[in-house]
Amino acid sequence: MEKTKSILHDILSSLEDDYNVSDIRTCVHWTAVTSLRCGLASTMAASLLPSESHQVECAGNLLPTGAKELARLSLSSRTLEAAIGIATINSMLPIDESLCIDLNAEAEIRAHGKGKRIAIIGHFPFVKRLGAKAKELWTFELPGRSRPGDFSGNEVETLLPQAEVVAITSTTLINHTLGGLLDLIAPGAYKMMLGPSTPLSLVLFDYGFDALSGSIVVDRNQMLDCICQGANFRQVCGVRKVIIRR
Repeated sequence: MEKTKSILHDILSSLEDDYNVSDIRTCVHWTAVTSLRCGLASTMAASLLPSESHQVECAGNLLPTGAKELARLSLSSRTLEAAIGIATINSMLPIDESLCIDLNAEAEIRAHGKGKRIAIIGHFPFVKRLGAKAKELWTFELPGRSRPGDFSGNEVETLLPQAEVVAITSTTLINHTLGGLLDLIAPGAYKMMLGPSTPLSLVLFDYGFDALSGSIVVDRNQMLDCICQGANFRQVCGVRKVIIRR
């Protein structure tokens, strides 16, 4: 957890300019924050505590605020507050679009993982399709979110160090498990962060990532219509899927 917070502190420190936050939407699957641009993060609804517990301490009173202040919620131990913080970071990041490649995560993993041992942290829709190309494919998911064939718990400590290609869901920044996973990955393994929550921050390359697969909101109104109506990411319009490589 502490290493993940160190990563987040480094990302927060890299954000030089502050912006006014004009909108916060926390929907069942996705959280969106608007400042310089609109940023997304997974709400991680399945991880939330019972409704009697406060998920956002200042709910209803977060605005008006500056983006830098709101982004510090990424350090919160409350899942929903952390999601708002990550979405805020994604709304603030200056993105050099000349570095962005219009490519989805599946294609990138397939290109680097053919005939290799692949580990994927987080169950993504394309997992089954990758199995035919990999020497071995291990998918890890949290208890309560796993599907048949997924691994969880102590198995990650045994299998992850054997992987030659590792794709880590960006929700590990939200639940603060990223640091522990990075410590298990073998030196020289190809490492990628993926998912709409991914900060397209070059700081992550300092922690060994070779590629970042994330999203850029290109039509805020269209995207908000989708997420406010319960869309999962495959149903979300108005978003560009991109990859930035080291």
